[in-house]
Amino acid sequence: MAGQLDLAWEVRGRDFAGAGRASTSIKETLKGLGVQPSVVRRVAIVSYEAEMNIVMYADRGTMQLRVTPRVIRLEVDDAGPGIPDIEQAMQVGYSTATPEMREMGFGAGMGLPNMKRNSDRFDISSTVGRGTRLQIQVDQ
Repeated sequence: MAGQLDLAWEVRGRDFAGAGRASTSIKETLKGLGVQPSVVRRVAIVSYEAEMNIVMYADRGTMQLRVTPRVIRLEVDDAGPGIPDIEQAMQVGYSTATPEMREMGFGAGMGLPNMKRNSDRFDISSTVGRGTRLQIQVDQ
């Protein structure tokens, strides 16, 4: 791939019926660009977990994808409650999912840890009452 590709998706909070559309589109885009399957898999995991966090916890959010020959960057911003204790939220098994979310199979407390594990660079910042921003990079 020569140059750079920039794409963005809007994600609606509580839209469980539409959950996964953005991450599926990201996966298909990367496959179409000929990105290595192992890299596509890592980005697919990261993007799905990020999208589900928007759906589960925020009112709305955006996912911006930037693909260059060397790196894939995903920037995720949401308008949600924010995370009061990022260190705690990064712990495997920690979850604030509601019982309804758990009944749907979500809320195992693996989202943020999975994102970090599948990233080459993972930055998270959050403001309570405003939202959360993720800046993720996966090297090609």
